[in-house]
Amino acid sequence: MNLSIHFIKSMSKELGKAAISWTGGKDSSLALYEAKLLGYEIVSLATFAPSKPEFLAHPIGFMKYQAEALSLPHHVLETDEPFKESYEKAIQFLRKEHEITTLITGDIAEVDCQTNWIRECSKYSGVEVLTPLWGFNRQELINKLLSYKFKVIFSCVKKPWFTDDWLGIELNRNSLEKLRMLNTETGLDICGEQGEYHTLVLDGPPFKKSIHVGAYSKHVNASLMYINIQQVALKEKS
Repeated sequence: MNLSIHFIKSMSKELGKAAISWTGGKDSSLALYEAKLLGYEIVSLATFAPSKPEFLAHPIGFMKYQAEALSLPHHVLETDEPFKESYEKAIQFLRKEHEITTLITGDIAEVDCQTNWIRECSKYSGVEVLTPLWGFNRQELINKLLSYKFKVIFSCVKKPWFTDDWLGIELNRNSLEKLRMLNTETGLDICGEQGEYHTLVLDGPPFKKSIHVGAYSKHVNASLMYINIQQVALKEKS
């Protein structure tokens, strides 16, 4: 056996099984891949959601296509009030039912000076939390995403930073340059950490199949503009 392959397999066994807190966007996808490169064995996608979720930017139905494309099970874990207890029980479920020892998130930094919510809720079950993107420069993260050749589209954008022309376009070098300009002009977070925009991932290194979006419509809900995907297909990768 190739020595490097043997090392990675040994490392994976030592690190144990992991689940990833899954949103379907660029950050959780990049975190998943970075964790795999570190040697973690990813066994599940886990989405924490209320009992009747209405995710405009990251539809649960689309995540099911992503799970199939990644060849991973997807668990939607119900989280309602009291929220901390609800999250604690959901993470405990992942530990007991799927034998995970680590929960991975795509968190980049603190939001509004709040402590990391998943880390706090994981203490109850003793599950470790890995945040492989934490503290990185925003543009460096986008550059890394693009260098790995992830295919990402804008699924939801917010006024006043964006117009609906951004909906459905790919996050690439050209759109990154426009984000940089918006950052200079308006203070927009390049990674959208303040909710300025959201994304969906269609392909990338960990994907066994690619996702093709055939048709979508554009909608407006107050300051939010988002796409409603009507046609989706999985395609074999060449």
